[in-house]
Parts: sequence; C-alpha cells; structure tokens
Amino acid sequence: MKPTPSSTLLIATYNWPQALEQTLLSVQRQVLLPDEVIIADDGSKDETRALITRFQENFPVPLHHVWQPDDGFRLGQIRNKAIASATRDYLIQIDGDLILHPSFVKDHLTAARPGHFIGGSRVLLSEELSKQLLKSNDQQISLFHKGVRNKLNALHAPALARFIELFKKEKGLYNLRGCNMSFWREDLILVNGYNEEITGWGREDTELVIRLYNRGIKRVYFKLQGIVYHLYHKEYDRTSVLKNDTVVQQAIESNSIWCNTGIAQYL
Repeated sequence: MKPTPSSTLLIATYNWPQALEQTLLSVQRQVLLPDEVIIADDGSKDETRALITRFQENFPVPLHHVWQPDDGFRLGQIRNKAIASATRDYLIQIDGDLILHPSFVKDHLTAARPGHFIGGSRVLLSEELSKQLLKSNDQQISLFHKGVRNKLNALHAPALARFIELFKKEKGLYNLRGCNMSFWREDLILVNGYNEEITGWGREDTELVIRLYNRGIKRVYFKLQGIVYHLYHKEYDRTSVLKNDTVVQQAIESNSIWCNTGIAQYL
C-alpha cells in the first residue's frame, strides 16, 4: 500500500465569511485531515479575519491566513503566495464557497500519484438550499436532496472510479474547476505556478494546466470521488475572459512550460 503524502489544503476566499465558515466546518469533519490549511485571501475585510482568528483557537491542524490588499480579482497571485508558504508535499486546492464531502481529502490523497495532477468537479446547489445551509451547521447533503443539481457529481463511489480509470484516461482542458484540484507542490514550482498576467475572473487554471501538460504532467481520472458542494452565488463579472483567453492561446502556441510572473518571486 502506497504511503499517504503530507498535504496542505489551500482555500481561496474573498469577502464571504458566512460561506468560508461552512467550508472550515466541513474541513473539521474530514475522515482524514490535511496536515495544514492555508486560507488564500484576495483582500477580504476584517470580518473574514475575525472568523479565521476564531477558528484558529481550536482548529485540529495548523490554520494559516495569507492575505493581500484588495486590488481587483487577483486569484492567481494570492494562490501563488499561499503555495509558496505551504510546507507539505501535496497541495489540495478549493474555494471558500464549498462544503466538502467527509471523504474529500482522503479521496484526493488516495488518488494522488507522481507525475500527475487532479482536476475534480463540483455539485451545484440551488439558491434556496444554499440559504438553508448558510443558516445551519447541519451539512448532511445527499444527491437526493431537493436543490442538489447535476446529481451524478454527487455520487460517491471511489472504488468504481478506480476501476473505470483502468480503461479511461483524462486528457484535455475540459471541466477544469479551480475550486477542486490538487497537485504536487514541486510540479507547480517546476512551471512557476499561476501566471499573474491573468487577472479578473477566468482561465488562470486552464493556462496553468497547459504548462503542466507541456512539462509531461498528466491528469488523473477523478469522477465519483472528491465531492464538493458549491453554495449558490451570483456569477462574477466575466469581462476579463477574452483578455485572459489571449494569454491561454499564447501558452498553447508556444508550448509554454514557464510563465514570467509566477510563484518564483515568493520563494
């Protein structure tokens, strides 16, 4: 049986402490805890800081807060700073508007293997169910709940997933969700982490994965496991997508394995 890698759970957040609280509660309920948790905070106000301070008092593993001033949507930059501060070998990356299945961390660490990264999916929750969950600490969610959408993503069957993987390999850039991914830290450093030329919502994960592929890093088949429930919120402003698509296209055309403005500046 392969050893379980040491792990850091990275949680990206911005000014939604009510959702972050539900995320942290679901981390505490994991059947296998990460070795440390780092909150990558893209400029939240004092309410978020106060919430994290309260959780730090009794959290079961070290809980760190990496913050940068609010200067627009700079998710790649704050993730780079959090990755640079991580002390463990394997990084699991989520957003602070998710409720994690109790086996979420265990599923990622069980599926982790050298030379590979993981791109998972998410279960979308309705606005009504999300409001109910935000008012309560009861996180018992199943695919049969009213308000659980794309129910197939809520089916937890990791043994079946490992059997399917014998016949199916993940390729390409489809269904990449930065809210549910994991990597070996050394692989991220090898490609210089996130490209900070990408600002505003969208495409930072796609561009990173292009460079990982070009370095020979492959993708693990990761259906039926690593389940996250996404709390409803209004969509972000997507006007930056076309600009960021240009950076992605450049990475494809140049077979890029490195970005000029990445994690190296923080190491």
